[in-house]
Amino acid sequence: MAVEVRIPTILRTYTGGAKAVAGDGGTLAEVIDDVESRHPGLKARLVEEAGLRRFVNVYVNDEDVRFTGGLGAPTADGDVVVVLPAVAGGC
Repeated sequence: MAVEVRIPTILRTYTGGAKAVAGDGGTLAEVIDDVESRHPGLKARLVEEAGLRRFVNVYVNDEDVRFTGGLGAPTADGDVVVVLPAVAGGC
């Protein structure tokens, strides 16, 4: 299954500058593992032992995976996975 994974600017050093990469898998975890096989180091920025890192938001087709199964969220051919690091700041 071909899934498009959109990579935020801060993580593009792991993808050779690519804004999006292809991944295969029936779940988000499988897609991340597949992408990791070609872009080592990316997975460690997204996943920790307990699941997705706290300050990383991931969406499959505009649905927040924290509400659709986390790493077990289903993915299908043609889906779009968007990775967004959480940001904070201000005065």
